[in-house]
Amino acid sequence: MKPYIICHMASSIDGRIDCDMIEEIDPSDSYYEALDELNCPSQLMGRVTMQMHYADSTPFAPTDKTPIGYQAEHIAQKSYNGYIIAIDTMGKLRWNSFCYDGKPLLVITCENCPKEYLDMLTEKNISWIAVGKYDIDLAHAVEILNDVFGVERLAVVGGGHINGAFLAAGLLDEVSLMICAGIDGRRGMTAVFDGITDSRRVATLLKLENVKTVADGTVWLRYKFQDVENL
Repeated sequence: MKPYIICHMASSIDGRIDCDMIEEIDPSDSYYEALDELNCPSQLMGRVTMQMHYADSTPFAPTDKTPIGYQAEHIAQKSYNGYIIAIDTMGKLRWNSFCYDGKPLLVITCENCPKEYLDMLTEKNISWIAVGKYDIDLAHAVEILNDVFGVERLAVVGGGHINGAFLAAGLLDEVSLMICAGIDGRRGMTAVFDGITDSRRVATLLKLENVKTVADGTVWLRYKFQDVENL
């Protein structure tokens, strides 16, 4: 069984999610206040976002690239107050702590990740999951989060490519989007959902559940997914 999963993001009105830009056009705490209201104690981020906010600036460089080669998980800490969860397919992120924002770290990799990296996590008292042969099997990973680690509600909070991966895998139950009163417009900037390579994919239907204005001109929209998957 998987957790209830909400993608919670803030964007400019043209859908871009660069963190520095968002903080410039909405410097309030409205994003984090909304996240608290969503009641998702565990938050999951992609590798780039984790590198930006939490991980050490120096990447992990294994001396032995032999992969673990099978599905496994390690419970360093069982938390009832949620986890900070990192998606790091091949084990590139280096960590200075086993706990961030008062919550234990949990790292998800694929089975082709070097065993040396997972051994390093274990030594640092960091929980981990290795699932999926060459790429992370997100569907199975979130089931492990629920069944083994007790995660019942999960917020996926970026970046755009990990949001897109969860969307493509059909794992999202809800989208929580805060549209800030500003425009980015720069070429090549990542959007809220990005990175899906299937050019034939059609739009996903959503149902508006709630809308309200917060902070200074920021609009908070909450959508649930329609019963039918695509247009």
